[in-house]
Amino acid sequence: MPTNLTKPRAAHPVTIVLPLAVWLASVCNWPLWRALANTHAAGATAHGWLFFFAFGFLIAAGNTAVLALFAWRWTLKPAGTLLVLFAAFGAYFMLSYGIAIDSSMLQNVFQTDVRETGDLFSWRMLAMVLALAAPPLWWLWRRPLRHASGLRQVMRNTALLLTCVGLVVASILLVFQEFSSTMRNQPQLRYLINPLNTVYALGDLAARPLRMDTHTLLPLGRDAKLGASYAGQAKPPLLVLVVGETGRSGNFGINGYARDTTPQLSARRDLSSARNAWSCGTSTATALPCMFSNLGKTAYEARKSNYENLLDVLQHAGLAVLWLDNQSGCKGICARVPSASTTALKDPQLCTGGECLDPILLVGLDERLAALPAEQRARGTVVVLHQMGSHGPAYAHRSAPALKKFKPECQSNALQECSQAEVVNAYDNSIVETDAFLSDTLHWLERQEPKADTAMIYVADHGESLGENNIYLHGLPYSIAPDVQKHVPWITWLSPAMQARSGVHTDCLQRDLADRHITQDSYFHSVLGLMDVQTSAYQADRDLFSTCRAHS
Repeated sequence: MPTNLTKPRAAHPVTIVLPLAVWLASVCNWPLWRALANTHAAGATAHGWLFFFAFGFLIAAGNTAVLALFAWRWTLKPAGTLLVLFAAFGAYFMLSYGIAIDSSMLQNVFQTDVRETGDLFSWRMLAMVLALAAPPLWWLWRRPLRHASGLRQVMRNTALLLTCVGLVVASILLVFQEFSSTMRNQPQLRYLINPLNTVYALGDLAARPLRMDTHTLLPLGRDAKLGASYAGQAKPPLLVLVVGETGRSGNFGINGYARDTTPQLSARRDLSSARNAWSCGTSTATALPCMFSNLGKTAYEARKSNYENLLDVLQHAGLAVLWLDNQSGCKGICARVPSASTTALKDPQLCTGGECLDPILLVGLDERLAALPAEQRARGTVVVLHQMGSHGPAYAHRSAPALKKFKPECQSNALQECSQAEVVNAYDNSIVETDAFLSDTLHWLERQEPKADTAMIYVADHGESLGENNIYLHGLPYSIAPDVQKHVPWITWLSPAMQARSGVHTDCLQRDLADRHITQDSYFHSVLGLMDVQTSAYQADRDLFSTCRAHS
């Protein structure tokens, strides 16, 4: 019949694996080839072309080796489909935002909610993904596979895998000196090898339970108790910890930025801003848990188990604790304390398009606090406000129309479609929004002063790239991330009553912290020190306020 004449002949798995591997190594690795062309390894010489050829051959062999593991009748097509989709989406995001793909980036992807996913979607993304994925997938699913016996298929797959390993080794040896020099001097390139970067990152995440105990939560600060300042106190302390999102220290007017992005904070003389503060990570998923940990960046990354965090210790000491979230969650930090999300609220002024501006965190806050246990509130309260802040790429959605000082601003979530000036305008408007929100928070705290000794600490989780060197957003591996993804704002306000209570005075902080190099390693210990919580988990040498307390 005619249909039999047009039906493709059954294909040997190798005849499918090899073309797919070549497509992945060539077309889907355009971000890598573009980056490589800008390195010293690239050049219009015979040696330069040899390096390109060997590198491409290495990647093709690597992709073939991965596919060889799944070169069975029922698994090859699904596995090939996944690799093609990994490569297509990876290529789009690497080309569009200059990101790199590693395990922390994938962890962020897995923790992204529907709102954040919507911010990333664009017709440009759909067109590029279809261009990279549709041709090979159409070809792949049209070809029937030849079925071999189990033993013969094992032998074929093993032979293909071993051949690929040999070709990888041969490719590296062919240009070893150039290859080792490039990987050493341009470490970011290894995160662009598509889709092997995603395969490796998935394997790293899957192996994480083998490297550390992810099921057991170890206790921390169970010996916590309240210090002498609580004895016979007239008013309990009330501390608000504002956790910023995607805050670039250099774009805060209070830190010397040429633009007045923080008019309300800059007008105050009763707060301190640390201009040389650095994050623990370049994404919320890594920075936030590290920031609330007692370990510090190095020990946190090397930990073999998970521990309770700052909020647990405060609660162990008998204080009331509340986490309010206007973002995608607390990454497990608030799992054992009272918490609430504002993202589903329907305030007509603050909530549009399925998300709310940060002032929603203050709506009904008095009632939320009143619902906490009275006995704990009588001792003291710590409230965490987790901002939506300047979360990208839809920066234009992060500020109210009345606060858009800088125009024109980028209205698209495909930032590469806008000029860098428009991207910066949209981002800076989100900082103006944060300035207004922090000012509103301070006014709310000032209204609480008749009944509480009040304070606020604002620290962003990480920074952001706004198109510098064609890099956008955040989440690059810490070792290769630009400083703008790690340099964060840190602002402290203490009411006169809190200054008297803690012995930490704002004028001292203004002198001591303005330009001192500090990191989020100090966050846990500084909060405990300010709240006068005594525990073996506290380290005085990491308490930023300890020097001013010693001088009081």
